[in-house]
Amino acid sequence: MPTEKEMLDQLRQGKVQLPPLAFSFLGDQLNAGENKSIDAYIEAKWKRKSAIFAVECKALSTPKFFQNGINFLKSLPFTKNFSPMLFMPFLSERQLKELEREGISGIDLCGNCVVVSPGRFSVFRSGGKNRFPSSALIKNIYRKNSSMVGRGFFVYPDFQAVQDIRTTINQRNLLVNRWNKKPMSLSTVSKVLKTMVEDLIITRTEIIRLLQPDKLLEKLRTNYNPPVVRERIRLKIPENDKSILKLLSEQSQQLDLPLIASGTSSVTRYTVMQRGDLLTVYCPKVEMLFERLPGSQSDRFPNLELLETEDEPVYFDARQEDGFWWASPLQVYMELTVGDKRDQETAEQLKTLILNDAGVVQQ
Repeated sequence: MPTEKEMLDQLRQGKVQLPPLAFSFLGDQLNAGENKSIDAYIEAKWKRKSAIFAVECKALSTPKFFQNGINFLKSLPFTKNFSPMLFMPFLSERQLKELEREGISGIDLCGNCVVVSPGRFSVFRSGGKNRFPSSALIKNIYRKNSSMVGRGFFVYPDFQAVQDIRTTINQRNLLVNRWNKKPMSLSTVSKVLKTMVEDLIITRTEIIRLLQPDKLLEKLRTNYNPPVVRERIRLKIPENDKSILKLLSEQSQQLDLPLIASGTSSVTRYTVMQRGDLLTVYCPKVEMLFERLPGSQSDRFPNLELLETEDEPVYFDARQEDGFWWASPLQVYMELTVGDKRDQETAEQLKTLILNDAGVVQQ
């Protein structure tokens, strides 16, 4: 990722090319009357017409820096001789359209731009690939174990300290409390929060608060991967539904083995949906449980399915009822979104419930 100085040097040396526009670097300050906090002034020319722009340079292409750049340029009192411009390593098409709505021009180092001078010209270019992807310390914070930090904000929307978030995550992780999984570290939580702040999903002032629950939920949904299942066993148990739940609860306690119903088997705890007779259960060691269950292994009309997985997010924020653990509303939602059309329709109902609980008013 280039520094601001390196970006401005490229602008100064004429290396930023966005045909049909031609740019000329005019200097850091044009005169004492202009705002000294502006990074550079450039002239843009097209078809014998030209305009002068006051440039604000940002070296990181994150939502936070993008928004900060817009806010800064909107706060300045520009005369009619100058127009505001944001300069970043990469600007997406969505960001270009937002700049256009705000009346602010924007250019990047990847061949994208929106440059508007009212009464003179208007140029919009997009499609250039991002050559400067964010070098976040965690590649994707909305996937796998790090996603539990984001999920934690649907447990509590605000926290007093990073340590409080870490405590909540580890306390609500069944594999930490009842298995051999290592608790999430404070440094991991801090790294995830840093990216969430840059994505404008949370704010960190006196407290750490969730700002955009809908955006966070969408991030978690689009990055969700179903758990890795190491073994799958289907059984026909000579018990009714209530007896099976009681049997599983007893075995879980005796073996000190965490068990939790899958999201698709937990859906009726939160919304109306008809499910079949098959109860699917996640377990970190299927063999331990299988040896102590009655019935026979069968794929013909089974009523119990055991899935062996140690993927921690599926065990996070489980809800206990009469000694048995059910998946959280968020895990149910994630599993439904990757299901068939009927599952996805039910997921939309659950989405409304989740966001309402987070304080989002649905339109």
